[in-house]
Amino acid sequence: MSESDSTSDESNERTLIRSGREFEQEYRLDASEAGEFLIALGEQLRDGDELTITTDEWELPFAFGEPVELELDFDGVGDPELEIELELPGRTDEEAPNVE
Repeated sequence: MSESDSTSDESNERTLIRSGREFEQEYRLDASEAGEFLIALGEQLRDGDELTITTDEWELPFAFGEPVELELDFDGVGDPELEIELELPGRTDEEAPNVE
């Protein structure tokens, strides 16, 4: 394998965002792009208990639990602003101990 092939292969690999790591990314999108993202996210929330968010650079898999918290914050003073926040708790695979 040539050196350029190795570099090309490495650039195609995404960084996996794992538990135990903090990660934050902010985007400024037009409304239609944000809507498409929210539709895809909503479908994953509706259809299962795991979701995966990806870009060309990273992949973030997340197994979520219940309850999901949805917060709406409207500020109508000055320049009106609506903030919508969705908080998903992580799912635990722990089981309760036995009572005997």
